Amino acid sequence: MVSYIIRRTLMAIPLLLGITIISFAIIQMAPGDPAAMLMDPNISPKDREVVMEKYGLNDPVHIQYFKWLGNMVQGDFGDSIVFKGRDVSELIMNRLPNTLLLMIVSTLLAIVIAIPFGIISAIRPYSKIDYTVTVTSFLGLATPSFWFGLLLIMIFSVHLHWFPASGTQTLNMPFSLWDRIHHLIMPAFVLATADMAGLTRYTRSSMLEVVQQDYMRTARAKGFKEGKVIFKHGLRNGLIPVITIFGLMLPSFIGGAVVVEQVFGWPGLGKLFIDAAFQRDFPIVMALTVISSVLVIIGNLVADILYAVFDPRIEY
Repeated sequence: MVSYIIRRTLMAIPLLLGITIISFAIIQMAPGDPAAMLMDPNISPKDREVVMEKYGLNDPVHIQYFKWLGNMVQGDFGDSIVFKGRDVSELIMNRLPNTLLLMIVSTLLAIVIAIPFGIISAIRPYSKIDYTVTVTSFLGLATPSFWFGLLLIMIFSVHLHWFPASGTQTLNMPFSLWDRIHHLIMPAFVLATADMAGLTRYTRSSMLEVVQQDYMRTARAKGFKEGKVIFKHGLRNGLIPVITIFGLMLPSFIGGAVVVEQVFGWPGLGKLFIDAAFQRDFPIVMALTVISSVLVIIGNLVADILYAVFDPRIEY
């Protein structure tokens, strides 16, 4: 297992390198001049050259890339163009706790709700509860996150005044755990909805195949209780295909957070990415692209490791 993890990590290095090259090239071809965000429109040509030289914007594209890559390997993503030259790593670390909180709560919410409903739907196929879960899942998959978020804000914030519409805490108020949870409920639920629906469908499909296997009938014939048959014998095998989706959920939450954080004004990495992209702050965009790529690689590696944990027959 250890040698497999090392091998996969080494294989990820050229993949990550290729992603950075493509991303850097796309950003360079994007319309807009990042230098214009740095300087006063009335700046003199001489002062403009000084600023361009300071940020390396006069260098050829390949030189800019290699300079950026060398600094990135050392953990330095450069200085922000828009945020008054602040260190990009500092900006990311300031926003990271909010995004991690949103991701962790959303992931737990999706797992806790989706897997039990998927199991119930599988052991009672074509029943009323199965049809209800199926229809709800399809609605969850088909509903755009931004529309669902705006709908919840309109109902629960504007009309009912149950939840705040934006932010992580009430302004000018001391820190309160309940206040933080109060602000977290709606964005976490919206972010979890699509993954919740997908997990429910995959769990149902996988468990529906498992419950029809001979070893499940044998376990019942031996007199084991239905709960033990389902959760001890069936669930462990039924979760193997679901693990693939779980591994892909890790990077997908960053992508989903871009929309949800913008809708709810949640000051996390997703909102930072949107703000940086609209203001041509390329160092932040590149840093978050690299982080998202690393999460994709980690997510796939975690899924492969969990395969072996849940199924002893799998060896690497």
